Amino acid sequence: MPKKCFSAEQIVILLRQIEVLISQGKGAPMACREAGISQQSYYRWRREYGGLELDQARRLKDLEKENARLKRLVADLSLDKQVLKDIASGNL
Repeated sequence: MPKKCFSAEQIVILLRQIEVLISQGKGAPMACREAGISQQSYYRWRREYGGLELDQARRLKDLEKENARLKRLVADLSLDKQVLKDIASGNL
């Protein structure tokens, strides 16, 4: 079965739909099956996106992308600093 990629907005909408189904008396496994996702995905998403609005979920994803970019930048700069330090000390 191919892996589906859901956007943050789609995840929040699916979580709301599942919560409505659960409040109508359906069990979590049945609600997840109707939404087309696994229970594991539902609980993982609920932990990460539970209680978020659409704009908040979008902002969260943007911040995660920016954080990853900044971590890569710091790693590159740390490597450059170490190389320059080795060259300055004559450890070639």
